[in-house]
Amino acid sequence: QVQLVESGGGLVQTGGSLRLSCAPSGRTFRRYGVGWFRQAPGKEREFVRCISWSDDRIYYAGSVKGRFTISRDNVENTVYLQMNSLKPEDTAVYYCAATRNLIATPSSQYAYWGQGTQVTVSS
Repeated sequence: QVQLVESGGGLVQTGGSLRLSCAPSGRTFRRYGVGWFRQAPGKEREFVRCISWSDDRIYYAGSVKGRFTISRDNVENTVYLQMNSLKPEDTAVYYCAATRNLIATPSSQYAYWGQGTQVTVSS
């Protein structure tokens, strides 16, 4: 069982930046692919970005291309989502998730989820 803890959400103005962090409680991220998803009110959960556990292969959603960056620090045992040039449509609860697969985009392939952190972008 992997318990994930996200942090770093908050309220920011349009064009601002936030960095989300995700760390497992009591375990290493070493052999897990890690993804970020988000869910806005009244919408389905959508994939944002993910990173593999071995070769730092990255997939991303088109809506965040050039604005969001995912990275992992295996020493700190943490995965980060750097979000720049934020827009009101980025407002959502952001979830970190872990998969035993090398890397994956469908949420169904992620077995472990954090509790989510709220990101609100004001216009």
